[in-house]
Amino acid sequence: MNLTETNHTYMKDTTETLEIKLESFYSKRGKYIIDFFAALILVLLFTPLMILIAVLIKVSSRGPVLFSHNRVGINNNLFLIYKFRSLHIDTPSYSENPESTDDQRITSVGKWIRKTSLDELPQLFNVIKGDMSLVGPRPEMPFLAEKYEDSENQRHLVRPGMTGLWQLSPKRKGTIREGIPIDLEYIKNISLWNDFKILLRTFKVFWDDNTY
Repeated sequence: MNLTETNHTYMKDTTETLEIKLESFYSKRGKYIIDFFAALILVLLFTPLMILIAVLIKVSSRGPVLFSHNRVGINNNLFLIYKFRSLHIDTPSYSENPESTDDQRITSVGKWIRKTSLDELPQLFNVIKGDMSLVGPRPEMPFLAEKYEDSENQRHLVRPGMTGLWQLSPKRKGTIREGIPIDLEYIKNISLWNDFKILLRTFKVFWDDNTY
């Protein structure tokens, strides 16, 4: 068997594995039900903090409190993702490498909410709307997704997540496209238990990175 045939067989097996995993009750119904109620609870818990962040953003720089732009969601459908604005207005907002932003673009409050990932709290409303999940692949930017091969596009078979394997991986410091195999690995092993472990790791990383 030559290399082309081997790759074709691998991708066929991967696709079949993904289809089987996505037929489970958890993938089709349970995951969204848990996401919905968990996000509602988190919104209630974090409402005072979100109000504080909104006030700080408003008084420290010109522009709106929230930032939104298009991302690619489940089945390649576009949706508006919400974040607290961390950039000065009239600056470019797209980057192939999330870590390669010029510090001059970021506001003083923005540096704090980015370091603590608090800028992503408004995505809880994306989860409630059904655009996103608490755990899943990173929500992709359209200009990158349109360049994807069919095999890479399989990452859009599920809702993108606020956190996920790629978001916790050292590879997040590289280009986003380098993380696609990690996203596909997540989908191949999607389960309530794995999502729970990823959420625990996320809280641990947040605590370790922000404890002095």
